[in-house]
Amino acid sequence: MSKNMMSMPDMAMMDMSVMQACMDACSACEQACTVCSTQMMDCAPACMNCADMCNTMMRSMMRMQGMTPASMMSMLDACIEMCQTCMDMCMMHADDSDVCRMCAQSCKACMDACMAMKDMMMASA
Repeated sequence: MSKNMMSMPDMAMMDMSVMQACMDACSACEQACTVCSTQMMDCAPACMNCADMCNTMMRSMMRMQGMTPASMMSMLDACIEMCQTCMDMCMMHADDSDVCRMCAQSCKACMDACMAMKDMMMASA
């Protein structure tokens, strides 16, 4: 984390390892969803939307300027919801597609990391 990020209100109280894990999970999920969307199955639109949401979440956490705890929580909720939708769609194909199974697993990992981020923020509030 940069010195500028650490000087922002409430940042010093955040567990940076939880934040880094969330950014890493968002990045991995974005990549898995992007690959899955190329299969042109009926999960493709959800995968593309999830990839975009994960990218936005990750980039927002990297930048942090202009973020408030309330806006961060809302974005985490949106990312969790989009990952859930994508995971549900991909699970319909998981028995027949290794790519869909991998995508669903990545969505689950991202949801877990976003929940850990929310839990950490609520604990430090």
